[in-house]
Order: sequence, then structure tokens, then C-alpha cells
Amino acid sequence: MSPEHLSPLDLAFWRIESAAHPMHLGALAVLSADGPDAAARAAALLAERCAGLPGLRRRIHDVLLPVGAAAWSPDPDFDPARHVFLTDAAAAAAHTGGSAAGTGAGAAGAGAVDPRAAAGPLMARPLDRTRPPWEAHVLAGPGPDSFAVLFKFHHALADGLGALALAAGLFDRQPPFAPGPAVRGPARPVPAPRGPGAALRRLPGVFASRVHDLGQALEIGAAVARAGLPLGVPDALVAAEPGPGAGAGSRSVAGLALDLDEVNLIRKAAGGTVNDVLIALVAGALRRWLAERGDPLPRGAGPRALIPVSRRRPGAAPGAGNRLSGYLLRLPLAEDDPLRRLYAVRAGMDRNKEAGPARGAGAVALLADHVHPLGHRLGGPLVAQAARLLYDILVTSVPLPGLTFTLGGSTVREVYPLAPLARGQSLAIAVSTYKGTVHYGLVADAAAVPDLAALAGALRAELDAFVREVS
Repeated sequence: MSPEHLSPLDLAFWRIESAAHPMHLGALAVLSADGPDAAARAAALLAERCAGLPGLRRRIHDVLLPVGAAAWSPDPDFDPARHVFLTDAAAAAAHTGGSAAGTGAGAAGAGAVDPRAAAGPLMARPLDRTRPPWEAHVLAGPGPDSFAVLFKFHHALADGLGALALAAGLFDRQPPFAPGPAVRGPARPVPAPRGPGAALRRLPGVFASRVHDLGQALEIGAAVARAGLPLGVPDALVAAEPGPGAGAGSRSVAGLALDLDEVNLIRKAAGGTVNDVLIALVAGALRRWLAERGDPLPRGAGPRALIPVSRRRPGAAPGAGNRLSGYLLRLPLAEDDPLRRLYAVRAGMDRNKEAGPARGAGAVALLADHVHPLGHRLGGPLVAQAARLLYDILVTSVPLPGLTFTLGGSTVREVYPLAPLARGQSLAIAVSTYKGTVHYGLVADAAAVPDLAALAGALRAELDAFVREVS
């Protein structure tokens, strides 16, 4: 049987990883507990179920041909104990010195330890590259009423939707996984190809394909150049470069739960999509946060946010690997009026959608398809260092299915998606909706952003102010 090689984009995620900048996605699920042994029972169930999922038993290894490529193969020594861990959240937080913040339904009560205090340092720790690239950490809290599970999946293993599908296989039996409506709003048809590329596709065979690929690469490269250099980016969004041979970096995690009904109130009053509102809230929260820190507010167009976009067909079951493109959007931090911020975000997203996910500066992920595997292997470190030239902050949405997840009878109450941090960047924001609640997951370089709790609070304050504006 021939090996299953990693796709170019999966290979790129595998090659750009470093100890200081691990390339795994995360999701922190907070569950209700029906007794003090609920966390231990959940860990035992996860260990039992992961052994029966082939997608979680595969590891990545280098291959001879093509040079620089890598492939999937079953791990002959697969051991659930190397992937599922039961940890006391209080002890982990004290041992690691992790920092966290949370507001909303999931915030820790008086005397309790928020599992996010343990999630930050765990997100900073790279996965073992000699084993199947995923982990599940069951975080037993100090009280009997709740516990948490932190899932980590390497980006080479799956994108956000694929990771959700893998995690869903570990929970109690559900109907076949299908993502819920994306928080980015109603799907729009991809525009018909325009310009020279459309004519080139009518040329015969391989020649047409190669010419089209070159044309697409040049078009994306030109769009990146037009997008501009990282000028006027707030210092708070920039992390110090790690020195040569730097070990694992530091991470802090925050989570915020907001009422989806309030988000929809804004959408109905001001227009746009739910995702437009959620991005505008990020822009407003960043503006508030910078002002509270005493930092100067950026002038001009604002920092560049990379908004990942799934290229999977609507209704298709999420598979392994990555099917991603992206949009690049300037966050209007200089605008002081929340409605005008929303209109600016909406206009920018409409322009992106009109162009489609295969064009524009945000579609840089598609360039991976045009690089030889050896190029990924040799150029991975250079690509990782170039992230600061391409965008300033990641803002991603992960749609969840309209289901109630349970694990051993314990109900999942909250799900906070967590995104990886690119080199030189201090903050990544992921958002999902679950059971009528919007969950923001914030991941930061703990050294560059010691006040992540303040940013979570600014998001809450921004939503409150926006609701008052439209009420």
C-alpha cells in the first residue's frame, strides 16, 4: 500500500512549527460533573474511545520520495496513556504559574481554580512529533460540580472543522457530525472566475493547469504587496522574537461567554452577518483595551486581521487535513463609533466575499499547493518568520453543530476554541457558538500580554455598549 502523503498545506503546518511556536489547535470544554469522580471517569472513557478511532492512531513520518515530503502511518506502539491525561487543575495552575481570565458562565467562583489557568501552559507545550499529534487533558477542578477537557490537535492533522469531527468521536454517541451554521453568516455563492484566468482554464490539459496555478500565485502575491507592510500596528499585538534555540514559549488563555441573542439584536438593528458583528466586537474591544493600557490608538486603516475561510463544500462531512483559505481585513481601531466600526467591517468582508476565497492577500494558504515538498522542508522556518509581514492578528470562527455534547453523561456547558500563535504575534482570537452562547477563546503570548483578563473584560464592555447603542 502506498503511503498517504500530507497535502501541501498540511505539510506546511508541520514544517513551520518550532518549540516556541507550536502549531496545534485547541478547544477547552467545560463540563458539568455529577460527582467527585466525574473527571476520572471521563479520562477513562477518552482513553478507551481514542483507541477505536483510526484517525487518532496515525503519526507523521518523513519519506524518501518525494524529497522533503511526509506521510501518515499507523503508530504500532499507540498507547492511550501517552495522549489522555488526568490532571488536577489547581495543582497544574500552581505548578506552571499559568495565567488565565474568564467572564460569563464559565468564570471560576470564589476559591475555585479556573481551568484556563492550566490551559495556557498546556497550550504552550508542543506535541510529541514522534506520536500521533494530539492530546486530551482532563482537568479536574477543586469542586465536584464541574471539570474541563483541553483538546490539542496539530494543525497538520486537521483544521478547525476536522478537529471538531475528531473530538466529536470521543464524546457520547451523537448523530453523524455536521457543522452548524457558520457564525460568518449565510453562505454566498463563489463568483464565477473572471479575467485572464477564466480563459486560461479553457486551454487543454496540464498546460492550462500550470498556467492557471502560476497566474493564481502571482495574483495572490500582488494582493499581499498591495495589502501593505505592518505599519502602525499597536505594540500590544507584537511579541518579542525568541532567541536562537529558544524553548517552549509562554501562553495565557482567556475565555468569554456572551449571549447570542444580544449579538443577533445588533445584527438585526445594524445589518451585516453575525460574523461581521463578532469581528466588529473584537475591533472595539481592542480599541478599549489599548485605551485602558494608555497605549496610543492606531491611526489609518488599522491592523490586518487574517480571517480563515473553509474551502469545504457546504454540507460535506469534515475530513482529515486542511481545506483552508482566508480573507484579510483591516480592523478599524481608529473609528470611535461602534456602528461605523461595524459598517467598515461589513464593507471589508463584503469585498472579500465578492472576490472569493481563492483571491486576495488572505488566500496565502493556497500558495502552499505550488511549493515542492523540499521547499516546505527547507523554507518552513523562513515562512514562519514571515507571518508578521502577512497579517497582525488571527481572528477565526469555528461553527459547532447544534447538538448537546456529553461525555459519560456529563454535559458540555461551554466550548472555547483556541488558535495557535504565529511567530512575532502576541494574540490570536477564536470564536464559536454553542447552545445559544458565543464563546470567545483568547490565546496570548504571556510575556507580551500580561493583562489578557482586561481584554476579555473589554469584549464584554463592548457588547454592552453596542446593545445600548441599538436599543
